[in-house]
Amino acid sequence: MKAAVISEPGKVSVESVPDPSPGPRDVVVAVAGCGICGTDLHILEGEFAPTLPVVPGHEFAGEVVAVGQDVTEVATGDQVAVNPSLHCGECHYCRRARGNLCENWAAIGVTTAGGAADYAVAPVKNCYQLPEGVATADAALIEPLSCAVRGFDVLPRVLADHYLIYGAGTMGLMMMELAKRAGAGSVSVVDINPARLETARELGCTATATSADELAPSHPRGWEVVIDCTGVAAAIRDGLARVDRGGTFLQFGVSSYDARVEIEPYKIYNQEITITGSMAVLHSFERAGDLFASGVLRPDVMISDRLPLADYATALEQFKAGVGRKIQVVPTVEP
Repeated sequence: MKAAVISEPGKVSVESVPDPSPGPRDVVVAVAGCGICGTDLHILEGEFAPTLPVVPGHEFAGEVVAVGQDVTEVATGDQVAVNPSLHCGECHYCRRARGNLCENWAAIGVTTAGGAADYAVAPVKNCYQLPEGVATADAALIEPLSCAVRGFDVLPRVLADHYLIYGAGTMGLMMMELAKRAGAGSVSVVDINPARLETARELGCTATATSADELAPSHPRGWEVVIDCTGVAAAIRDGLARVDRGGTFLQFGVSSYDARVEIEPYKIYNQEITITGSMAVLHSFERAGDLFASGVLRPDVMISDRLPLADYATALEQFKAGVGRKIQVVPTVEP
């Protein structure tokens, strides 16, 4: 089969690799669509330090084409989205139901071969069976949506709170849609990319701007909830200054390891500001699947580009340049 392979930092190519075979409790999925994510860039740049070479792609869905001898939950022909999380289940954090903080953390497409390939193998327990009416390739959006759902798990979710979101890429738009579902009083979005702000307006956000300064007159006290979906130090620094008294700042975007931002401890104390983070998926994939099936997202808007798997390097470059929204690579094999 064909697969994208990151062989060393900065080097990616599409190569012929052996077809995967399932273990007793595994399935093999013919990939229908695989999303590009910031994590893929971090892997390419050597920041996640996985064991290289690795086949990337942790956002994918497809058709089951083979099952292990002990698999009864799904059958060949079933359409599934795959949760990439490979928590060990045994460490201190797993025993405390915090598997996303697993001391032996691993993930399909990060530490083991992923979905940027014609076929991928996954434990059956990681498969969410798609209901009728859900397009299989679109369902690759369930993984990033499950990260957004996890983000909302750590937020207070008070009705009529006002939200400020930095970043109108895929994750910012997902957080915006969830905020609307959660009963937000308003949802404002900041991004320096006018095209992305146009998409946010198309999806029904309250206000957009290229700088929070433009929005500040309408929110003189700040916002009860501020969410960074960029990972950019300047945006984080600005966002921390926009949190209302008693409000919450969520660090959701993935920053580079060397990013640093100063905080004001007295202000955090005196104004009872909560600063929190959200990491990957935690008991949120099934819920994200149900939300996706209910129509919480518009895949036709969220997915801006579908490129052939052979153009994986181009897809990464386009993502890095901030062109489009969710970019998928699509293998060409038939199940």
